[in-house]
This record gives sequence, structure tokens and C-alpha cells, in this order.
Amino acid sequence: METVVSGIRSTGNLHLGNYYGAIRNFLKMQLENKCFFFIADYHALTTHPKPDDLHGNIKQVIAEYLACGIDPEIATVFIQSDVPEVTELYLLLNMNAYVGELERTTSFKEKIRKHPDNINAGLLTYPVLMAADIIIHKANKVPVGKDQEQHLEMTRRFARRFNMIYGVDCFPEPDAYNFGKELIKIPGLDGTGKMGKSEGNGIFLADPPQVIRKKVMSAVTDSGPAETNQAMSEPVKNLFSIMNVVSDQSTVNYFTDKYASREIRYGELKKQLAEDIIKATDPIRNRINDLLTNNEYLSKVVKEGADKARASAARTLKEVRGIIGYKSF
Repeated sequence: METVVSGIRSTGNLHLGNYYGAIRNFLKMQLENKCFFFIADYHALTTHPKPDDLHGNIKQVIAEYLACGIDPEIATVFIQSDVPEVTELYLLLNMNAYVGELERTTSFKEKIRKHPDNINAGLLTYPVLMAADIIIHKANKVPVGKDQEQHLEMTRRFARRFNMIYGVDCFPEPDAYNFGKELIKIPGLDGTGKMGKSEGNGIFLADPPQVIRKKVMSAVTDSGPAETNQAMSEPVKNLFSIMNVVSDQSTVNYFTDKYASREIRYGELKKQLAEDIIKATDPIRNRINDLLTNNEYLSKVVKEGADKARASAARTLKEVRGIIGYKSF
């Protein structure tokens, strides 16, 4: 059994891409590994230093995690800021993280290009905090997307550097958790790229039916095939990709045949797709709404999760402090 750590920013409501792309795999992963799932509320402050409703955002994401099937009886589910040991390790790792290497990270350069008025120290040291989140539990695996691969490599670098500086074998160098062919990429509704909150092209698990219908009906398409068996444009292919995940095979076959024969009506396809998405997400959405009204249960989950996470983190931090030389008189 391996130790796996995964986090999600508290500003990011879960969407179809999160669920079908990774979270369904988490349900199997939590049965086979020792898993830590946390809400990265400190990370969120790097780009949202003054959130409108930080507590509400955290509560929403916890409810969505649990509604998707993450089981707090099996995995450890907690809030990042409830584990102060993480920030102490973050401080200690910062002493051996160099400004030049942090400035060269792709994500930092992209963030300062998009937000030139908010180039803060937390943004620069984001990879160090991410490393602390992971190695404080001595994780062997981290499920990461393509955009986080560089950060995971930096985590490996910081773990290796600590071990080399102090001549110890304290931290393992975590690898990416590979879902292989089970990993599904869900495209957005804007005709390009993957589904995401920042891209504004996502369908969220908490979206009510009327919102889903409106979003799908406004999805980008094209003017239709000009000849029989014409290759699909990317926007149309994206809609079929989503349909392949949420619809019956007979539905997919029906619209595929209609496209091949040039008889397809995109309005009909979108209406069907919207209803199939609603049907697929209804159980999750209802569970989210139930959980959001059960403050007692959510409080119990995060308290017990914090206790388990702190026990794990405290063991590592005690070891690290001893290695560096912080000892009691």
C-alpha cells in the first residue's frame, strides 16, 4: 500500500472534467492506498488574496468531494489550514529553495503575465508549499495533471535536496500516480481545450438543470458537415466526447450516424446531451445539497480528518526538526 496525497484549491468547484477525469479513479485509489485528500485553502490565496467567501468555498468543495464518493472512513479528508505543521515545513523548505529556480517555473511566469498587479511572495513559493503538502506525509504518489508535472518535479527536487544536505533518507521522491487508460480528458464547451473553471467552459456538478441546459445549448459548434463522412471539427468532436461519457451507446450511435449522413441537427444533439448530463449528475447534485445542510456531519469529517493529518504531519516534522538540529534542552 502506497501513500497518496491530492489537493484541490478551495476556489475550484468540481466540474465534469474533474469527476470523469480523475475523481472516479480516486474512488478506486482510496481502497488500494493510504490517501490524503485536502482542500488547499492556503494555495487559493496566492491568486485570490481577498476571497469573497473563503469559508463558504471550502464548505462547498468538501461537500462536493464527499458527494462524489470520497469516503472519510477510508481516506483522510482535511483542510490544509487545519494542519499548521505544513506551514512550518514550508518555512524550512524555503530556506533551501532558490529564487532563480522558482522564478523559472512555467506557472509563475504565466500567473505574473495574467496578474501583473498581484506578484506576491506566496505565488513565487507556491511549489514549495505544494512540496510541503506532499512530503510531510511522505507520499509515494501524487495524482497530477499535465499542468502540475513541473511542480511535482520540483517537489522531488526539494525532497532530494533536503536528503543530500543533511545526509539522510528522510523523504521519498514521489512519482505521478498513473491512471493509464482509465484517465479521461473532458473537453470544454467553448470548442477548444479541456474543461476548467478559469476557462469559463465548464459544467459544474452543483449546477442545477436549467443552468446545464443553458450552458450546453450555448456550446460552440460549426455550420455542419458539407459532405458525407466529413471529419468532425474540434468543437463538434468535443460534444461527442462528452456524450460518449454521459449518454447511452445507442444515443451516441444515433447522432454519429446522423452526422455521417449530414442529417444532424446540432440543436437536437445539444438538447439530448443536456438531459443526459442532468441525469448523470442528479445523484451527485442532490447529495451535495444534502451535505451542505448538514453542518454537524461536515464538521465531524474535517475535525477527524485534521486529527489524522496532524498525527501524520507531526511525526514527519519532529523528525525533520531533529535532523536540522532543533532539539530540546
